[in-house]
Amino acid sequence: MKPLLLALATGLILVAAVQGVSARGTIERACINSDRPASRELCRCLQYVADQTLTSRDQRKGAKFFSEPQRAQDTRQSDRASNEAFWKKWKNFGSTAQAICG
Repeated sequence: MKPLLLALATGLILVAAVQGVSARGTIERACINSDRPASRELCRCLQYVADQTLTSRDQRKGAKFFSEPQRAQDTRQSDRASNEAFWKKWKNFGSTAQAICG
């Protein structure tokens, strides 16, 4: 992670901790338990971004993507309006997480 982004992410995580954001949220747990390698720092950062951009319900739905990638593909390709709305939020989460967490 680039030093500036790392400092920003660390600062944001500290702010989240002060504000009482859960240290072990849905996205963070899914990230840590994923079969893809990710640092705890990255998983905490992803949780911070998720707390800022997704509802709890959206986090639970998206967390399943970590262990079931096909579910993400099915959601993305779905014609259901609710899945299309969720996918827009999930893409926003991804873009924001990439900018903040690296």
